Amino acid sequence: MTTRYGLYIAPPAHSELWRFGSAVLGWDAETGADVPQLVPPSADARAFRALTEDPRRYGFHATMKPPFRLAEDRDVDALVGALRDFCGGRPAFRLPRLEVRAVGADADGNAFLALVEPQPTPELLALERALVTGFDAFRAPLTEAEIARRRPERLSEVERENLMRWGYPGVLSRFRFHLTLTGRAPAAEVPTLVAELSALHAERVSEPGLLVDQIALFVQDRAEDPASRFVVRERVLLV
Repeated sequence: MTTRYGLYIAPPAHSELWRFGSAVLGWDAETGADVPQLVPPSADARAFRALTEDPRRYGFHATMKPPFRLAEDRDVDALVGALRDFCGGRPAFRLPRLEVRAVGADADGNAFLALVEPQPTPELLALERALVTGFDAFRAPLTEAEIARRRPERLSEVERENLMRWGYPGVLSRFRFHLTLTGRAPAAEVPTLVAELSALHAERVSEPGLLVDQIALFVQDRAEDPASRFVVRERVLLV
C-alpha cells in the first residue's frame, strides 16, 4: 500500500494563520494547489523556494500522529469513523500566540524555522499522547527500510524505543509542538530569517492564539509519485 495518513493540528482553512503558513510554503494543502509564495524580504525567491521544498510536501501543520500506512485489517472509513468518535469526546482549547523560532539545530547551528508555543500546553500534550497511542492499531508496522531511514543508530535510547513501538522517534516525551515553515537553514541565515518571518507573522496574523478545535486527517497518495504532497482529506471538530 502506497498511501500514508497523518493526524495533524492544522489551523482552520479560513484563518489568517492557515493563509500565512500556506503562503510561506507556497502550497495550500486544503485546496491542493500552489499559492504565491511569501518570501522574506532579504531572501532570494529561488533559494527560499528550495529551502521550503520539504515542508511544502507535507503541508502546513503540526504533527500529532506521524504519517503511517494503514494496517492490513483497517481501512480509511474506519479511521475516519474512529477519529470522529475520538473528537466527539474531547473539548477544544486555545494555545497562546505562537512564535517563530529556530528548532532542531545541529552541531553547526543549522536549523529549521517553525511556529512554536512559548511554553508547553498541558492540554496539547495530553491530546498528542491520546492520538499517538489511541490510533496505533491503524498503523502498519514499519518495514526494515523505513526503520533504516530513521537512522536508529543516531537516536537516543528513548527515541529508538519510540520508533520501534510507535513508529516515530519524536513522540510522547520527545514530542515538541511545531508548525514547520522551512527546511534546515544555514546557521548564518537563521537570525535574519527568524526576524523577518516573525515580522511577517505579526503583520499578517492578528489572531490571539491558535484555537485547537479540530483534528485534520492528511493523506499522501504515493501510487504514481513517491514524492507527492499531502492534502487535507478530513477535518473533524472537537466539541
